[in-house]
Amino acid sequence: MNIESIFTKDINRPINGVIKADQRDKAYNELEEYVITKEVDRHLRQFVNAFLQGIDSRNDAEVSARMGVWVSGFFGSGKSHFIKILSYLLANDAVTEDGKPDRVPLDFFIEKAAGDSAFQGDLRRMANAQTEVILFNIDSKAEQNHSRDAILQVFLKVFNEHLGYCGDHPEVAHMERFLDGKGKFQAFIDVLAADHNLDWRAERDSYQFYGSEVAAALSKVLSQRIEDPQAWIDNLDKGLALTIENFAKWVRQYLDQSGGAKRLVFLADEVGQFIGGQSQLMLNLQTITENLGTVCDGRAWVVVTSQEDIEAVVGGAFEKDRSKDFSKIQGRFTTRLSLSGANADEVIQRRLLEKAPAAQDALKALFREKGDILRNQITFRDSGITLRSFGDADGFVECYPFAPYQFLLVQKIFEASRQFGATGGHLSKGERSMLDAFQTAAKAIKDKPIGALVPLDAFYPAIESFLEGVVRTAIGRVENIADRSDFDARVLKTLFLIRYVEEVPANIDNLVTFFVDEVDADKRALRSEIEQSLLRLERETLISRNGDLYFFLTNEERDINKEIKDQDYSQADLNRLLGDVIFEDVLRDRRYRHAANGKDFDLTRLIDLTPFGNRVEGSLILSVLTPLAPDFGTFNDARCIELSVDGSVGQVVVKLRDDQKLSDECPPSAPMAQI
Repeated sequence: MNIESIFTKDINRPINGVIKADQRDKAYNELEEYVITKEVDRHLRQFVNAFLQGIDSRNDAEVSARMGVWVSGFFGSGKSHFIKILSYLLANDAVTEDGKPDRVPLDFFIEKAAGDSAFQGDLRRMANAQTEVILFNIDSKAEQNHSRDAILQVFLKVFNEHLGYCGDHPEVAHMERFLDGKGKFQAFIDVLAADHNLDWRAERDSYQFYGSEVAAALSKVLSQRIEDPQAWIDNLDKGLALTIENFAKWVRQYLDQSGGAKRLVFLADEVGQFIGGQSQLMLNLQTITENLGTVCDGRAWVVVTSQEDIEAVVGGAFEKDRSKDFSKIQGRFTTRLSLSGANADEVIQRRLLEKAPAAQDALKALFREKGDILRNQITFRDSGITLRSFGDADGFVECYPFAPYQFLLVQKIFEASRQFGATGGHLSKGERSMLDAFQTAAKAIKDKPIGALVPLDAFYPAIESFLEGVVRTAIGRVENIADRSDFDARVLKTLFLIRYVEEVPANIDNLVTFFVDEVDADKRALRSEIEQSLLRLERETLISRNGDLYFFLTNEERDINKEIKDQDYSQADLNRLLGDVIFEDVLRDRRYRHAANGKDFDLTRLIDLTPFGNRVEGSLILSVLTPLAPDFGTFNDARCIELSVDGSVGQVVVKLRDDQKLSDECPPSAPMAQI
């Protein structure tokens, strides 16, 4: 039985791990596979309660002014996915998929809420509330150089598109709205098609090129002579100014025309990033939310997402103006849902890692036999966070072929890489997800037998194409190592992955754990391979070492380290530095007191047979031999003891441990700064 065969669902199947607001063709799959974790369940109930309260308090002006929902959460927490699933449930339009019966989104949620009849009733009531939704990513809909009214412009654009009007040209949409209000819009479209063979919806963005055709069609449907359609549109535009009040009025008119019970929900993704530190945009959003609620009697809602909570966004926007009353802005978004992504492991386990019955039995048997070995394989030293090992057989089955610590660590790797600029904009906008990363890593070992585990470097391909070019270039330099092994690139990638995760020190013990790729992995052999790779990578200035910690070097850091390495030094410089470390930092005493008679004796200190400091006549000699001493190998333990007990000399010879790292870093021609 290999890894590929142990899962309930095909590990190779396409999984929509990237949530895009404008993609609707995967609705059935998204609803079917959506996992309602404990955190999501809590927030879903909070939203449903708020929405139903809005229905029940339709004529309450105070409640209507608070029809805003603020959904926050850092990258990868699932906030975009959450509001998209909400949009399906609110609209409750039938979804289809080949080979499966059509279903409405409510059906999926009723199944997921099985056993809770009260909540099922609330879900039914919300789903049947005649709601239309407009889901969009605000940055993708905005003009590149947005103005102070940028948020209003985007809201009007998506609203116009929802009604079938022109989105890119508000003045054209004004004309279409005017014609629609008179019941002439479809007639206008039909006249252009019949008399001029012109498809209005396809050509309206370039309407200026069809002035005569548009003029003729307008004249015909309005029964008035219009010679200059541009002047007519401009004049109409002046009477329909783009203001928040007018926008709210147009939304109200649409809702009234659609029926008194109709509701409209705007779901805007990544609003917090769009606002940034611009106070005017935050005020824009607050006023839109307030006016929509009051003018539409609580039938229009605004749901937004942000990587920061509302207090942080408002505080950042008004950092220089503390005279503003933040409470009014925050009061428009009384429903605040903060997603932490804490249950990412649950989502991955249920969507990706559920095991077939036979595989569950085989894995439990494996854990009974080798559970103690597994616990010892996954250990960490000096970690600032809790990186879990395998606990029991059930936990092993749920996580396999991943180790429990990887769910938390990979999430931190994604977040840290984005935060410190190691990845481009695509990753920061969610082009890759945790789910995608784990699927990629699982597929990398799908042909291996049960007992194989996923090492940490298997997650690197999930973000490789989104890394900044300088990072990929730095990692690609491993190919220039003449005596490289296949292990070198893996070590370098692992060091990059944890480069910005400060809580996880990159010592050899931890690196060995990251490379455990099977239950019975030989950690001693792994350690040896890793140590050799680290020496080669450090020699090529691809990594640096500080004590027992290793660090991936960016291009700038690499250049600095190369300059340091190129500094020349003499043997005297080396002895002086070694002497400073040994005699000034470690062995600081310059006199020795004899225990028997209490007399003090001066010490003459030697470092690698060379005097350190002044030589005192008649003093005792303390001679320290380092691995860098000439003929160090000839000073075996017996010879050092013989020299120390020679009564005619009066000396003590201390031979330091032969540390290969020191010898490799400081060969006779090596720069002093490498020590």
